[in-house]
Amino acid sequence: MSTVAPSDPAAARGISRRTQSEIYRAGISGTKPLVPVDSAALEAAAGKALSAEAFAYIAGGAGAERTVAANREAFGRWQIWPRPLRDVSTRDLSIEFLGRTRPTPFLLAPLGVMEMAHAEADLAVARAAASLGIPYTLSNQASFPMEQVRDAAPAGARLFQLYWSASDELNASLLRRAEASGCEAIVVTLDTHLLGWRTRDLDLAYLPFTRGMGIAQYTSDPVFQQLVRERARAAPSSDAPAVKITPKAVAAGVTIARKGRALTGAGLRDSLRSPLPRAAVETFLDVFSTPALTWDDLAKAREWTTLPIILKGIVHPDDAARAMDAGVDGIWISNHGGRQIDQSVPTLAVLPEIAERVGGRVPIVFDSGVRQGSDAAIALALGATAVAIGRPYAYGLGIAGEPGVSEVLRNLLAELDITLGLSGGTRIADLDRSTLREVPSQRARA
Repeated sequence: MSTVAPSDPAAARGISRRTQSEIYRAGISGTKPLVPVDSAALEAAAGKALSAEAFAYIAGGAGAERTVAANREAFGRWQIWPRPLRDVSTRDLSIEFLGRTRPTPFLLAPLGVMEMAHAEADLAVARAAASLGIPYTLSNQASFPMEQVRDAAPAGARLFQLYWSASDELNASLLRRAEASGCEAIVVTLDTHLLGWRTRDLDLAYLPFTRGMGIAQYTSDPVFQQLVRERARAAPSSDAPAVKITPKAVAAGVTIARKGRALTGAGLRDSLRSPLPRAAVETFLDVFSTPALTWDDLAKAREWTTLPIILKGIVHPDDAARAMDAGVDGIWISNHGGRQIDQSVPTLAVLPEIAERVGGRVPIVFDSGVRQGSDAAIALALGATAVAIGRPYAYGLGIAGEPGVSEVLRNLLAELDITLGLSGGTRIADLDRSTLREVPSQRARA
């Protein structure tokens, strides 16, 4: 099966022509796209489709959300040169990444708790990504165990994101499972050793993990299961902090019990009586991350897996240089989509300098603020090897499930393809600094 175009007269002209053809032909019968094509309209539609808690968790950022805005505004510093009268009739979006040719320069960033957007969560996302040949970075906070995601899309390419927990034995177990389940690389996320000050979630007093959501990688892990059993034996449920009994508290308890069935091996009734589901939540909250993590600790990952290791959460150029000295296999420039530090440095602002320091020795993955195919073109032109898509695919999932994810990714690829051709390029490698014009700053103009 083609990863970018089916048997269609427009297919030979690229995914952009095919996508336009599909949409306009369907429009003759009055059928519109499942999800809005415009990025702002896509977010607004997701806001209507999702619960208030789900939309806050996915769309929100840290503090006053100035970093979320800065990530977007950074793209405004750059303009793309139109270059006509070049033969761009055939365009190739493929790249080389982790030793393999990929049909597109996209990855899917790891997004946790996708069950908040759709019941099929990671399974739907994995199938959509596989249909387009896009590697999916499976979140450590997934709603389904990595083995189930593998089985849902066995032909799909996957990476595994590790949140470095306080238990090295658990970290090692997760990486062993990732390697055994066919993941191609480990993405160690560095910037969440402390949970960001996420005002939307705080205003709603809602953290999904306290309801047992988004911890399927843990409850399916033998090391974590043992930690839970030890906790339950040491601290009976009667010793747990008191919770005011309200309808919402009862609903949360049912959700915790349902999610804890992986530990109890029993039905909902018996899981409600068992101390294990609640102990699982408490154990997770204790071990999720460690603020004591240092550069020296990263060497342990080499003992736990033979897979390539990519460091995610690099923003400072000096950290990129130190990562290179540590011998990592890739650098992922990210400020967590603005979810960790308010008024953080926007990622696009540092991409050129980091790319210069890396000098092509390892791949650079870029995320934070990408909403359009033209955004991806700018990032690629400034030195990214691959561009990771985050919130847009979650919005598509919330609006229309797996088909919604597929349409979002298709639209981003189509716009990238058009941007490449209209800027005079036929290959992703043609996108470089000469493709762009930097907008003079207000200070320089003054």
